Amino acid sequence: MPFTIRPSGRLLPLAYCSCVWSLITLLGLSVGPVCAEWVDVGSKVEKGLAVYTVYVDPTTIRRNGDVVTLWALFDFKTIQSIVGGPWLSSKTQRQFDCVEERVRLLGFMTFTGNMGSGEPVYSNSEESKWEPVAPDGIDRKLWEVACSKK
Repeated sequence: MPFTIRPSGRLLPLAYCSCVWSLITLLGLSVGPVCAEWVDVGSKVEKGLAVYTVYVDPTTIRRNGDVVTLWALFDFKTIQSIVGGPWLSSKTQRQFDCVEERVRLLGFMTFTGNMGSGEPVYSNSEESKWEPVAPDGIDRKLWEVACSKK
């Protein structure tokens, strides 16, 4: 009779639980924080009415020399229908060159609800080309937050 090793039935529940908890831990670490601390940076106003308000999550500001990367949230007052369907908010990752006063978009995702809530509608991770930061406008306000000497 050949020698064989049979797994013990007592170890299977332990191995199963170990795998489940490892998966839960991995998912928790990869998702990041659920509730960002969004700080109001400013609004775009047309005809006396706010079109959208822009927020920054200060915990996402990363500096590498003169280049700063951050996440911004654009919260619209009315439904937007461009790029992928109806949505009310967009999270964008932007990069700023503090010396050259340039900005580029690293990626974005739109959501059906306000403040990044609801279902994701569309995402794009294509890096845009560097563009000058306009003297007035929301990118100037974001540049000031990113490039402040704090």
